[in-house]
Amino acid sequence: MDIADPQTVFPKIVATVLDTTDARRLAEFYRELLGYSYFPGDEPPADSGPDDADWLRLREPGGAFRLSFQQVEKLDPPTWPEGPVPQQLHLDFAVGSAAELQRQKARALELGATLLRDRFDDPDEPLFVFADPAGHPFCIFVG
Repeated sequence: MDIADPQTVFPKIVATVLDTTDARRLAEFYRELLGYSYFPGDEPPADSGPDDADWLRLREPGGAFRLSFQQVEKLDPPTWPEGPVPQQLHLDFAVGSAAELQRQKARALELGATLLRDRFDDPDEPLFVFADPAGHPFCIFVG
C-alpha cells in the first residue's frame, strides 16, 4: 500500500444519496436544477410506460460527482429551521454573482422548490435556503 496516495489509504465519496417517496420526481428536480444527466439505464422510460425505479443516479457534466435517490415508503420531511424534525443533511450550491443567484432562485422555484429563507441582502453571504420537492433543505449562495 502506498500511503502517499490518498486513494489507497482513505475511502472516496462517490455519491450523496437522498431518500424520497418519489425517486423520479426528485431526480428530475435536481437533473434540471443542476444540469446533470442520468447514468445509463436510469433514464425515464422512453415509451411512457410504468416507471418503477427505486434507485436513480445522476452525474455532473464530466461524470465525476454523483447524486442518487432512493425510494422509501415513508419520509418525514425536515421541519427545519423550526419544529421537531432536523434537516439531517443539506446540499450547498455556489454561483458566481448576485444576478446569477436571483436567476437560480427563479429556476429553483419554477422547478418545485420552496423558499425557506431569504438572505439575499446579507452583505457577507447572500444566499437562499430552499426545500426540494421531498423537503430536503439546500442552499444556493454567491461563492
